[in-house]
Amino acid sequence: MRILRPADEKELAEALAAAAAAGETVEIRGAGTKRRMGGPVADAAAVLETGGLNRVRQYDPRDLTISVEAGLRWKELERLLDGHGQMVPLDPPCAGEATVGGVVAANCAGPRRRQYGAARDMVIGMRYATVEGALADTGGMVVKNVAGLDIHKALVGSFGTLAAITAVNFKLAPKPERTRSWVLACASAEEAAGRRDAILRGVLQPAALDVLNPAAAALAGLEGYCVLVRAGGPEALLGRYDRELAGAERLEGEAEARLWRAVEEFAPSQPFVVRAGHPLAALREVLESAPGPCVCRAGTGISYLGFAEAAAAVRWMLDPGRSGWSRLLEWSSGPAELYWPDPGPELEWMKKIKAAFDPKGVLNPGRLYGRI
Repeated sequence: MRILRPADEKELAEALAAAAAAGETVEIRGAGTKRRMGGPVADAAAVLETGGLNRVRQYDPRDLTISVEAGLRWKELERLLDGHGQMVPLDPPCAGEATVGGVVAANCAGPRRRQYGAARDMVIGMRYATVEGALADTGGMVVKNVAGLDIHKALVGSFGTLAAITAVNFKLAPKPERTRSWVLACASAEEAAGRRDAILRGVLQPAALDVLNPAAAALAGLEGYCVLVRAGGPEALLGRYDRELAGAERLEGEAEARLWRAVEEFAPSQPFVVRAGHPLAALREVLESAPGPCVCRAGTGISYLGFAEAAAAVRWMLDPGRSGWSRLLEWSSGPAELYWPDPGPELEWMKKIKAAFDPKGVLNPGRLYGRI
């Protein structure tokens, strides 16, 4: 296996084209923190690492936009933006080592998705290299861009199966004046679901609303079923949360940051993780069905369930009672019988897009759960 480490996007495009022309399969890799996601990566003839593409291409804080190369570490991006009171609130796992390109290619999003959205909502443009060695732009550097096709939306979550992302343009959000979080301890899944329902029906609009079962709560240093609420803004607003959530444990500063880091890093900490999309009303059912730790994005209907063995994860996904939910074995530490039980009719369109971008199938073979 050859390791290719281009110093810039031109070298990357040339290396990609040469490998593709020779019929070699190519694994595109940032820092490698997402190799357990998206199904197993088949052995490739060459590995193309993007770490050398780590520059800031364009940034004017007054425009609330930034363009950075794909190999820039996510934490470096956060540090840069923090100095200007700005952020890209994706909260990805493995943020300490992950690259910008890896976060976007894996479509990572965390607890604050409820308020700010996912990667497709924050990415306004990209630059990418094709298997022919061409460099192309999609989108731009303005939030409302109506020119051309939104090809970057197809590249988000593609796990490097379509092209090699070389740069990403983000729209930014101002950091709130301050943040605060609350932990509501509950005795049962039913009580936790009820507390969640009361928040959703109320006047509060938290940035994050997660529910942990006891096994997941223990990983975060908590006990029992826990409803986690996070908000940001002026003290007057946070004071309203204090009153509405009277009796809850209040966290700020490092204690608050430590809690959310544990939540964000839940999936990488587990041998196997199923990502389930389900109705909001199914929260109690999800919590009670989890044989191990479970973290629920209780405001968006997405849950993450940890399993010690692949077979147990597959059995949970194949339960007939969950056939109406979306189910993926998103993180895996080894081979599994099945990763994506029901891809739906969209799979045929995904295959057509793959054929248009990569007709010889040389990019990241095996990714996207063995379906592409």
